[in-house]
Amino acid sequence: MANSGGTPTLPAFGVATVSYGSEGVLAPFLDSVPRASTSPIAIAIADNLPIENSPVTRLATQSNAIYVPLPVNVGYGAAMNAAVAALPDTVRWVLISNPDVVLTEGALDRLVEVAQTDPHIGSIGPAVLNSDGTLYPSAREVPSLRTGVGHAMFSNLWPTNPWSRRYRKDSEIPSEPRDAGWLSGSCLLVRRDVFTALGGFDPRFFMYFEDVDLGFRLGKGGYRNVYEPSVRVTHTGAHSTTTESVAMIAAHHTSARLFLAKKYSGPLLWPIRAGLTVGLAIRSALVTRRVKKQGL
Repeated sequence: MANSGGTPTLPAFGVATVSYGSEGVLAPFLDSVPRASTSPIAIAIADNLPIENSPVTRLATQSNAIYVPLPVNVGYGAAMNAAVAALPDTVRWVLISNPDVVLTEGALDRLVEVAQTDPHIGSIGPAVLNSDGTLYPSAREVPSLRTGVGHAMFSNLWPTNPWSRRYRKDSEIPSEPRDAGWLSGSCLLVRRDVFTALGGFDPRFFMYFEDVDLGFRLGKGGYRNVYEPSVRVTHTGAHSTTTESVAMIAAHHTSARLFLAKKYSGPLLWPIRAGLTVGLAIRSALVTRRVKKQGL
C-alpha cells in the first residue's frame, strides 16, 4: 500500500498464526484479515508441519504472507515466537491468532485503539465466540492453588462448581471491558516490544498454558491484560486437536504442572509442587481412563 506521495506505507500492524495441517481453516482466516483494519497488515505463518508442495505455502503466497517453515513441530508457543520474529521491524502491534479464527470488520483497529489509551496495556483480547454463537471463556483469572486445583479436579464431574465459575469468570458477554489475569492465545493483541522483552511465549509449553504463563508474566511486569468485549471474533474450534486424545490429555496436564511449578517456585514451596504433581497425575490418569473407555 502507498501513501498519497507514492511511497510504500510500512506496516505497523501484524498478524501471526501457526499452522499444523491447517490448510482447511487457514483460507477463511486469511480472507478475514484484510477487513480487520484499514491500515496495512503484515502476516506471518509459522508451519509446524511443512511438506513438499504444501497448500499452506500457496495460501501464504496468495495472501502476501511471510511463510516460516519449521524443521520440526516445536509446539504452538515456540512456533508463534518464530512467526512474530519474522514480521517486519516496523510492526508495533501483533495480533496473535489461531488459524481457525475468523476476524470481524475493524477488529484489529478497535483493539489497537483501546490499547493505545494506556501504555500499561500489554495485551488485549476480544470476545471469542464458538461457531454456534456461544461464548468461549477467553478472559480468565491466573490459576491459584484454590481455583486451579478445584477447577482441575471438578470441572468434568461438576461443571458448575464455584472454582470453575471463578476461573472462567464469564458465561455471558459483558457490556464493559475489564482486566483479566490472562487472555486466550486463540486471539489476542500484544505490544510487540513488550512481547519481545518478555521473550515471547515460554517454549517449554509445547501446547496449552503458554497463554496463561504469558498473561501471568505480563501482570508481574506491571502490564494489564484487558478484555474488550465490543470486539468479537469467531473461533471455529481446535481443528488440530478435535479428538481428546491421550497425548493431548498428557500435554495439558504436563503444561499445568509446569505453570504451577513456575508460579510456586522456590525451595520452601516444594511440598506444594509435589502435591500438585501427584494431584495432576491422578487426574490425568482418570481422564485418560475415561477417554479410553469411550473409544476415543
